[in-house]
Amino acid sequence: MLHNIPEVKLGIIAVSRDCFIVSLSERRRAAIVAACQAKGMDMVECKTTVENELDMLKAVSEVKAAGCNALVVFLGNFGPETPETLIAKNFDGPVMYVAAAEESGKDLINGRGDAFCGMLNCSYNLGMRHLKAFIPEYPVGTAEDIARMVAEFKPVACALIGLAGLKIITFGPRPQDFFACNAPIKGLYELGVEIEENSELDLLVAYKAHKDDPRILDVCADMAKEMGEGCYYPEMSQRMAQLELTLLDWAEAHKGARKYVAFADKCWPAFPEAFGFEPCYVNSRLVSRGIPVSCEVDIYGALSEYIGMCVSGDTVTLLDINNSVPADLYHEDIEGKFPYALTDTFMGFHCGNTPSCKLCSDRAVKYQLIQHRLLEPKDSEPDFTRGTLEGDIAASQITFYRLQCDSEGKLRSYIAQGEVLPVKTRSFGGIGAFAIPEMGRFYRHVLIQKRYPHHGAVAFGHYGKALFEVMKFLGVEDIAYNQPKSLPYPTENPFA
Repeated sequence: MLHNIPEVKLGIIAVSRDCFIVSLSERRRAAIVAACQAKGMDMVECKTTVENELDMLKAVSEVKAAGCNALVVFLGNFGPETPETLIAKNFDGPVMYVAAAEESGKDLINGRGDAFCGMLNCSYNLGMRHLKAFIPEYPVGTAEDIARMVAEFKPVACALIGLAGLKIITFGPRPQDFFACNAPIKGLYELGVEIEENSELDLLVAYKAHKDDPRILDVCADMAKEMGEGCYYPEMSQRMAQLELTLLDWAEAHKGARKYVAFADKCWPAFPEAFGFEPCYVNSRLVSRGIPVSCEVDIYGALSEYIGMCVSGDTVTLLDINNSVPADLYHEDIEGKFPYALTDTFMGFHCGNTPSCKLCSDRAVKYQLIQHRLLEPKDSEPDFTRGTLEGDIAASQITFYRLQCDSEGKLRSYIAQGEVLPVKTRSFGGIGAFAIPEMGRFYRHVLIQKRYPHHGAVAFGHYGKALFEVMKFLGVEDIAYNQPKSLPYPTENPFA
């Protein structure tokens, strides 16, 4: 269960233009609430129908008093432009605007609401007031249609509420030669996200202060239960539990006025020797609870992970877009079995931060092979480079995505849906064989062309629609995706 993302409590306010029959909006509002309840979604039904500005103030107070943090404004008929848009101004949280479809060709005199028309004026008025609102792709429908829109709005609202209350805490500067994960923090403030930057020494001092913490043994027992006999290093558990408690306590003590926390931590080269282990397994445990801990001080990686958690309601991971799938492996295990060309495939990898619940059953805590080569004596048994959670990532639908601030300070993002294939990688680390349609073209004309770093966030499922709406609401103008061959990229050579 994720403990670091918002719980969305929805309310609905119906509006009515005073020259229309108010009962039309009220009856249609009640039908939406019933349709949502039939889908298992609770919704606070505001009994004040908004016809004027005083109604607006009363209705907003009503939903606030009920604890609502996200709102549906329903045009049951044409609706009053000014009061209905002022709802978004006065309500502290994301607001969706939807409108009623006409119900029957047999009742188009007293039963006609003209909300199709009213939605145009609503949008125009929101623009004049510079107010942001969520408007679905086709925002007009029956009660059942709108219940489906509400279900799609809810994860978007969760992400927006979460970002408004998020603080990203960092430890250490980016490692040398990994400046690709660097980015201006200006974009965070534009999104309303707070940041606290600390030294690795701050973390080390806090870690040492947790020595002999009485909670350590309970955390060790939980680690043993999670991994199982023979799949971890018992002699390292207390050190790793000490770090886990250090980070959890730091989050609680430093989130200040914010409700939610993510970390972006430096994990090499000094970390393992100073702390006595690699932090990857601990990071995986935190992210499984809803607290992203991105590798290599990747601030926008942590931000992206957090958005994915809110949208999916599930844990996520952060991976390198790492290596191509060898042709022989492709021919043996993929070709003819899955509908992908070799260039549609790649391997997503990181040292060991992916939650154990997303790995195959043979996962285990191991050692970081690359750091062992660099930091420990040649041909020696691994010592302080142990602590990575390794294994093949389990087969699943996935969404690979990232929100990034480029070197010019402009926010941009990409989103691509695909899957992790049930193919043995024959490699080390937390790794999977990924397939995304037209990945080769996407890799060249989005990831390389637009200078994205090598880290991408992974949500376990197809969440592109919700992620796209979140990015759009945040004002991200450049939202790239893996375009089909029939839609060339602007930089794609037509003669190639």
